[in-house]
Amino acid sequence: MPDMPRECDVLVVGAGPAGIAAACRAAQSGAKVVVLDQSPWVGGQIWRGAEGHPPTGPAGAWLARFARSGAQMVSGASVFASPAPGRLRAERGDELIEITGRKLVLATGARELFLPFPGWTLPGVIGPGGLHAMAKAGWPVAGKRVVVAGSGPLLLAVADSLRQLGARIACVAEQASLARVARFALGLWRHPGKISQAAAVRARLLGVPYRCGCWPVRAEGDTRVRSVTLSDGRRTWTEACDYLACGFHLVPNVELAALLGCEIRDGAVVVDTWQETTTAGVYCAGEPTGVGGAEAALVEGEIAGLAAAGRMEAARELLPHRARWHRFRAMMSETFALRDELHALPDPDTVVCRCEDVRHGALDAFGGWRAAKLQTRCGMGACQGRTCGAAVRFLRGWEAVSTRPPVFPASVGALAGAPMSADHDHDSTRPNQTNR
Repeated sequence: MPDMPRECDVLVVGAGPAGIAAACRAAQSGAKVVVLDQSPWVGGQIWRGAEGHPPTGPAGAWLARFARSGAQMVSGASVFASPAPGRLRAERGDELIEITGRKLVLATGARELFLPFPGWTLPGVIGPGGLHAMAKAGWPVAGKRVVVAGSGPLLLAVADSLRQLGARIACVAEQASLARVARFALGLWRHPGKISQAAAVRARLLGVPYRCGCWPVRAEGDTRVRSVTLSDGRRTWTEACDYLACGFHLVPNVELAALLGCEIRDGAVVVDTWQETTTAGVYCAGEPTGVGGAEAALVEGEIAGLAAAGRMEAARELLPHRARWHRFRAMMSETFALRDELHALPDPDTVVCRCEDVRHGALDAFGGWRAAKLQTRCGMGACQGRTCGAAVRFLRGWEAVSTRPPVFPASVGALAGAPMSADHDHDSTRPNQTNR
């Protein structure tokens, strides 16, 4: 591997579709580009191939383009601090990395949204994306009975993939109403490629019930999940399962953007025409600006990479293409908006913060996130609120109030490697800030 660079023209965080597209465009424009990603592979979760089978099609083409671009990839690097403008500090194994970019592109992706309900902490209850990734990495699912539940297009894609790996899909339970899903399907005429993809998935899932307006209310088992109770608002019934793959769409990863002082609005990073954030020289692309799928992430990444390299006219040519995928993003957001009934999923004894074992009822005495954290430690565990924070935001409307380094867990050795400046430590009274 080439020597670790100390500085570059464009520093990209995240090697999913948006990051890859940004790196390719910037590098092919003559910029010196470095890409940091905490995963050991290139492509993010969405382009992660099955064990021994690298991605093909558009994903494979973009990865091949990236390999030829001249951009330097630094895998396994977790960014946890920014000691000065444009400078990022990351940990890779026992190595402390510090790189300065003239321009930064944040392509930090999204994570699954988990909503707590009785039994959701049982072994075998896992996010659809998580089970999908494990299965692609070789985790045995053949012959296992799986219920896929929650919300979003990911549910059908995961069910399809798991079935191809030998799992028995009991049903797919989508909380969005049939009317909304039908309108979404009819709107796909503007995206012929999406229609063909959806048709192929449904054909492969022939015989698997796809229930709209349906959601999980309880998981039950002994040492692991054995069944899940589903509801359509009128009746409930139980499905036996070995795995419950449950996630309620995605939530943008905005922690690093917040640390850098970028404005966060409605849970997403605010950007301008060129994907530049409210912090000068910092661009953002893909899911952190709003969950819209790989196609939207790619075109946003291209625009960000070109703009960071100073090629505004080339970026301008892509604006109509981005507008098309932003319309799709808006349609998807409306379709899979979470229903009000989901607010009632947890009972008082349901664990909300798994790291610190905080129950839902324990939050009743508090009126906001800061007070609840101080008194119950909710959100102060190993995941730093990445699971419970988004859930509490939905359940109670509480907004997190600050972001401080380290934004990801880091070793004491890395933290002691150099002092972390308070330049990007934002006061709790500043609006539109998110928290770890």
